[in-house]
Amino acid sequence: MQEYNTKIRFKIFGRTKAFILSLFLKETTMKNNKITTLTINPSLDKSTNFTGLVAEQKIRCGVPRYDAGGGGINVSKAIAKLGGNSTCIFTSGGSTGEMLEQLLEEQKMENTVIKTKNWTRENFIAFENDSKSQYRFGFPGNEFSATEKQQILQSIKSVATDYLVISGSLNEGLETDFYQKIAAIAKQSNIKVVIDTSGEALKKVLETGVYLIKPNIGELAKLIGVDHLEIAEVEKAANKLIENGSTEIVVVSLGADGAILISKDETHLVKAPQVEKKSTVGAGDSMVGGMVWALSQNKTLKEVIEIGVCCGTAATMNDGTQLFKKEDVMRLLEEMQK
Repeated sequence: MQEYNTKIRFKIFGRTKAFILSLFLKETTMKNNKITTLTINPSLDKSTNFTGLVAEQKIRCGVPRYDAGGGGINVSKAIAKLGGNSTCIFTSGGSTGEMLEQLLEEQKMENTVIKTKNWTRENFIAFENDSKSQYRFGFPGNEFSATEKQQILQSIKSVATDYLVISGSLNEGLETDFYQKIAAIAKQSNIKVVIDTSGEALKKVLETGVYLIKPNIGELAKLIGVDHLEIAEVEKAANKLIENGSTEIVVVSLGADGAILISKDETHLVKAPQVEKKSTVGAGDSMVGGMVWALSQNKTLKEVIEIGVCCGTAATMNDGTQLFKKEDVMRLLEEMQK
């Protein structure tokens, strides 16, 4: 931003001048980022641990940890952990939304906030110490007004980026074709759309066509209209979606078996490294973040899926909603490439 230092002259003094200048520079930075993520249904994630789960009795929990959550937000956090930059667009309402914003500001995340009347939802994750079991309680997102819906769509019309990651669930009362509308807007600006959702929302957006999708094997089966798929059938199923223009790249999550990436010309199966798992929260988002970061760095598709799998695996090595540590990703990647 050095070129603006001598060119900008505001006839405004004190805090107002500094405020306007910061907004100007923030907007310019946003439009220069290669990656933008969209989270229309974010969450304030609260995680803790406890011992013993007994009905009708008070459960004593440890000190809670708070994290900014939601698909796109987690993807942006993953990209930042790898040393990359992204612009994070998300909705925010009420006191939970304010805390969400504060958490992202503390992490110095470049963001665009769409204010909503209804409060941002919360999620609760609890880890039982003796059984090593994790309990995840997810709450639905509140409804948007017609004006708020238009603000979300307008935010995509005004963004300039190479990749738009649309990730997470839809809010209560939101039409199943809402992501499809967003994808259509992005494609008009030649933005590569990466979608990570499920159900009717995913089916609808594929009618418009996107750059990359990340279903699990069960979701892929539903997309091609069959009840079940074996791993050996995944490549053929993915190619059906590629051939009809639904997507250019399909990355199928195989859980503990890793993941497989299929494009028109390449197929790469990557086994997940063996690690001690503590939490699966954010593993999928970490995988998407790693892959999109790798794409933005012009990595090969083989490298893209390797980095994605290592990020997703590394996320399972940490408690609660912390995602991964970069050093764990680098170590797993080095071991994988030996």
